[in-house]
Amino acid sequence: MTRSSQKDVLDAARGIAPADAVFKNASIFNPFTCTWDEGTLAVKDGIILGTGDYRGKKEYNVTGKYIVPGLIDAHVHIESSLLTPREYARLVAQHGTATVIADPHEIANVAGVAGIEFMLSQRRGLPVDIRYMLPSCVPATSLDTGGATLDAVDLTLFKDRDGVLGLGEMMNLPGVLDGDPAVGKKLDIFSIRDGHAPMLSGDDLNAYILAGLQSDHECTQLAEAEEKIRNGMYVYIREGSTERNIEALAPLVTPLTVSRCCFATDDCHADLLMEDGHIDRCIRTAIACGVVPELALRMATLSAAERFGLHDRGALAPGRRADFCVVNDPEKFMVQQVFVGGHELADTLPVLPGGGTSLPSVFRCTAPSPGAIRIQGKGTARVIGIVQHQIVTTSLRLPVDGTALPAHDILKIVVCNRYGSGACGLGLVRGFGFLKGAIASSVAHDAHNLIAVGTSDNEILRAIGAVIRMQGGMAAVAGEQEACLPLDCGGLMSTLPYPDVAARLLKLHSVTRTMGGIDDPFMYLSFLSLTVIPSLRITDRGMFDSAEFRDVPLFVG
Repeated sequence: MTRSSQKDVLDAARGIAPADAVFKNASIFNPFTCTWDEGTLAVKDGIILGTGDYRGKKEYNVTGKYIVPGLIDAHVHIESSLLTPREYARLVAQHGTATVIADPHEIANVAGVAGIEFMLSQRRGLPVDIRYMLPSCVPATSLDTGGATLDAVDLTLFKDRDGVLGLGEMMNLPGVLDGDPAVGKKLDIFSIRDGHAPMLSGDDLNAYILAGLQSDHECTQLAEAEEKIRNGMYVYIREGSTERNIEALAPLVTPLTVSRCCFATDDCHADLLMEDGHIDRCIRTAIACGVVPELALRMATLSAAERFGLHDRGALAPGRRADFCVVNDPEKFMVQQVFVGGHELADTLPVLPGGGTSLPSVFRCTAPSPGAIRIQGKGTARVIGIVQHQIVTTSLRLPVDGTALPAHDILKIVVCNRYGSGACGLGLVRGFGFLKGAIASSVAHDAHNLIAVGTSDNEILRAIGAVIRMQGGMAAVAGEQEACLPLDCGGLMSTLPYPDVAARLLKLHSVTRTMGGIDDPFMYLSFLSLTVIPSLRITDRGMFDSAEFRDVPLFVG
């Protein structure tokens, strides 16, 4: 701000000159006190002047309505929405979101530095401020092989780039606890560092925090979250498509802890965002689970802003960004209007050219032969057990006669390497509940190989073939039915407008519903290859036990 423009703003703040816009008779949420202030909110040059007796060039009468600072998502992977950052921003802005803290480690695992550059290039001109935490674990573990490897030298290239805040979730627990020098070099780059420590407790948690990790979004149990809060961590309470932790963690949020609690959506498909909302959905869910409304609002605003040192937002106080939303009832929290820089959202949405900007897919996957996905042998097998509304799994031991057993909800799961090695891993899973059909996807955290599950080898191979023909995407087949969603941007995101992506997801779900089983099967499927989450997983090498941190045979003994 120049001296002359600063003088103009100061004059407006003093009431000597008119504001650009004023919002009269408002109830304004104050996250510093968790109370509601009554008065007229004034805006000039995209920033808040304050609350007082102001006049403006444009005046809004918001009698009976409530104004809340722009909402903040403390941890998200935009790629999991299946949208490019530009389309993602256009969608979540309508739900009152003003800032997202994103970790682009999905596209980084596929495309490395080029993937991060792509995500940064999408920031400009959006109604949502996207800030990035650099991916700390590419690949997720030393055993995984993806499309890239990023070391501290690669990450340092981005240290001073506009839009980069810090180091993203550090999933390499063994590396942190063992004092791995390569991990230490990454931790030394930034002062803001996100953690990833599911079920970590006791002395190992102490060591993890001592190493410099400051937050966790993997808490699924109240005692776990309380221990992390007591030890000084920030806890991001997560509510994604399948990872739903608010109900269990709601008692964590009190006036004494709320400054250390934020909301995170982590992984949400576009259809859920479009139908049910974003951080506004988290607020509604938290209130329904017993969180005091004003504490839920503080989590969604000031708590997240202060965690990341973003002192220009999170509250509607003098000098802060004029990003806010208007609601009729803060307890129901349905967003009525959104303002970005003091302007109505409709006036700030970018006009996108058809198709948008893309990033070529890295997809050299070959279809396995029928023999390659045939289970050899019989006996007691290791079976992945899905846990509803969580990404953790259980490690089951079940009798298997050499094939999948849909009647007992034991299905075959296959992972094919997408980077040209030809590797194909085979396993078993319980919890999908399919009675027929198969699904396949090129979204499979974190290496993003092609992953498929189904009731018959023929349908599994059909679904795999559909994804390969698209060079990345999602496919569902059930008898004569087939539905697909091409993911032309890195095999993870679509360049289609968000309503089209949501419509194609609905078509996929219409097919999977005829198969029976769980809701959101694609999201559950995508996490079954994530080797840093307990307990049993599947990779292109076969079954993996995260507790033992090693590949294990399908059959016990």
